[in-house]
Amino acid sequence: MKKTIIEILKKLISIDSSNAFLVPGSPGESEVLRYIQSYLHELGLNAEIEDTGDGHENLFAAIPGTGGGKPVTLYAHADTVGYAAWEDRALRASASEDRLTGLGACDDKGHCAAMMLVAKELTGKNIRLRGDVHLAFVSDEEGETRGSFAYVKAHPPEAALILESSPLNHINICHQGFGWLKIIVKGQAGHGSAAGSAGAIAGMGEVIVRLQRNQREVFAKNPHPLNGETVYHTGIIKGGSDFATYPDRCELGIEIGTQPGETIDNRIQEIEDIFAEVKTIYPDFEGYVEAVIARNPFETCGTEELYGILSEEVDKELGIKAESVGDNSWGDAQIFQDAGFPTLGIGALGGNLHAPDEWVSLTQLEQLVNVIINTLTRYCNI
Repeated sequence: MKKTIIEILKKLISIDSSNAFLVPGSPGESEVLRYIQSYLHELGLNAEIEDTGDGHENLFAAIPGTGGGKPVTLYAHADTVGYAAWEDRALRASASEDRLTGLGACDDKGHCAAMMLVAKELTGKNIRLRGDVHLAFVSDEEGETRGSFAYVKAHPPEAALILESSPLNHINICHQGFGWLKIIVKGQAGHGSAAGSAGAIAGMGEVIVRLQRNQREVFAKNPHPLNGETVYHTGIIKGGSDFATYPDRCELGIEIGTQPGETIDNRIQEIEDIFAEVKTIYPDFEGYVEAVIARNPFETCGTEELYGILSEEVDKELGIKAESVGDNSWGDAQIFQDAGFPTLGIGALGGNLHAPDEWVSLTQLEQLVNVIINTLTRYCNI
């Protein structure tokens, strides 16, 4: 099986599917989805391109059951981030010992390949399940997650396994949410020698100091037991026109997390409380917050039976106990769970995500295929 995984994954990686939201002008997922569609058609499966209505596409395929069993959706995303830092080799996958290196190797084309191998094994060995198996190859996970929103709107809820990079003995049951927030501070433009003026940048400086304090004194000291410390970092800042002028506007872009039970409104309120504190220093201070993108945290629900089977199959395949884990990053699991799909996450070990020389463990990809097939054989026949 490992040879087949290498062949499929090298082909997937050679097709540029970097996300145009992140890298304007990038080709997106269309070509790679059609390659996967052709592969599934050769297996005798019905595989359809679904237009999400916003310039993206998903690929949906079904392995019909004989009837009366529980259905399952398998998920992987077909888009990647950009590759400007290693464009000489990002699309030319290479395998060495247990690692295959290339853009999207573990995030998430390795898992697209695993789903294709699951389909090949089930159809080629004529493994008949009572429940249907649905394959969701979605778009735009690295951007605005439009693919998953479109998918859950178009398909009825059922148990879902989200395949993303992770040590195989880790079963993801929760993760942080996040927001990309734009903080805007306004000030009074004026001559640089005007006494008593502060300007927008000075006001923003006070905001940043307090955001950093909140990270140290609240987030760092109160980590979630599975998801870890709430994410926070400053991403971009701009303001001012020249050395000699007080600026009338300063903008800061931050990424900030939310934990299960929270929403982005909790983070916005904390920032507005900071504004009130800064206003005691600068009475003319004006600050605003705009949510550019906000996604809720994930916490699994209704997956007890699936989790029990999946964890047992991980134990059998690896010889070590499966662990329930969380994640400090965000994924599409939340979109599926919120739409009524009882959702768990699992995947194969990888590294250097969103960085040069991204890699995936070939052994764990092969083991993942085995775990999924054995899990489906039990769960879909209940």
